[in-house]
Amino acid sequence: MSENSAVKRLRLALDMYETGEQMQRMRLRRQRPSATDAEIEAAVRAWRISRPAAPTGDAVGRVSQRFA
Repeated sequence: MSENSAVKRLRLALDMYETGEQMQRMRLRRQRPSATDAEIEAAVRAWRISRPAAPTGDAVGRVSQRFA
């Protein structure tokens, strides 16, 4: 993989993450129309940490305590 290709892939991944976070903010605003900006940001932070579909992570192996 060329360096240019790797850079493009990283930019794409970061763009996708930002888009997902924006979509989550919009969803939270629809669900909580009276929420303040601070409450929405707190909910976004909680969403980033929460992993309901993968509570022990995405990989096989020992569960990390790094962010516990």
